Formats: sequence, structure tokens, C-alpha cells
Amino acid sequence: MMFAAIAMLAATSVNAQSKWNVDASHSNVKFSVSHLVVSEVEGSFRKFDGTIDAPTDDFNNASINFTVDVASINTDNEKRDEHLKSDDFFNAEKYPKMVFKSTSFKKGKGNNYTLEGNLTIRDVTKKVKFNVTYGGTVKDPWGNTKAGFKTTATISRKEFGLKWNTLTEAGGAVVGDEVTMILKMEFGKAK
Repeated sequence: MMFAAIAMLAATSVNAQSKWNVDASHSNVKFSVSHLVVSEVEGSFRKFDGTIDAPTDDFNNASINFTVDVASINTDNEKRDEHLKSDDFFNAEKYPKMVFKSTSFKKGKGNNYTLEGNLTIRDVTKKVKFNVTYGGTVKDPWGNTKAGFKTTATISRKEFGLKWNTLTEAGGAVVGDEVTMILKMEFGKAK
């Protein structure tokens, strides 16, 4: 009897393990940074990829990997985008990807989670903490299982080697140090 219960528990655990792939057509990676101290500039990355390996249906303790193609940056200004791809910022030619690997994904209250992991930009890796809101899981009209997440974090760009700046006449920085990242992600469960 006890053996049957243990076998059933093990089978349940195996069945709960699932892999999820980002649905890039229903997701976005955006950022904002202060400009001239008085406003913010927003941008996005058009190419990215990610996976979730979830040991449970509620994603608690999931393992998350994510990459962003730095050359896909878009701020609606071609000249600024080229500058951001240069060695003053990302050096997209030498360091073409930003890479995130989770170390912890913990469920908090309600649909809130805390995601921690290592983010690498250029050749610098730092620990980053994201606040995550889990939007839920549904089946789409074609029978695919989808899950949605909204993720935010603020990082220091200078800590990652994106140090270019100049000062305004009043002495303020043209580009702020703190960058807010906002990711709205839809993942599809692998079949």
C-alpha cells in the first residue's frame, strides 16, 4: 500500500514537470531610462528567446533561461540605435547577446513571484531580482496551453559596463544610470 502511494506521488511529480517556450509574437522586451533628467526614453528589443522548465503547475521553483539579441534594439531613432549598439554601450558586434539564467523563482502572495538570477551584459554578470506577476494559464482556440507573465526590474547600466555619458549645462546626466526593464511574456507549453 505504501509503495503504491509513493509510486503515485512520483508519477504525479513527473507529470507536473513541463517545458515552456516563449511565444515571441505575443511578447515584448522593453526598457526606459531617464534623458536630460527631465524625461524618459523608451525602447525595445525585437529578437529574444526563452524557456521555462517548471516542476509544478504553478511554476514555483521553475528554472528560467532568456536571451536577447542586442542588435535588435529599437528606440525609434536609427542614429541613437546605432550609438547604443556601439562600444559606448552594448558593443553588439563583440557581445551580441544579453543572457539571463535564473537561480530562484519563488511564489509569493496571490499571483506574485520573485525571480532572481544572473544577468550578463557585455562580459559582466550581476545578480538581478525581478518582480513577476503571473497572469494565468489557458488553452488557446487551437488547443495550445499558454501562460502569461509580466516582469519588471531596475538595473544600473554602469555596473554592466554601459558607461557612456555627458553632462547638461546644469550638470545633470544626459542618460540616467538606472534602467527599468519591463517584459510582458507569453509562453507556450511544449508538446
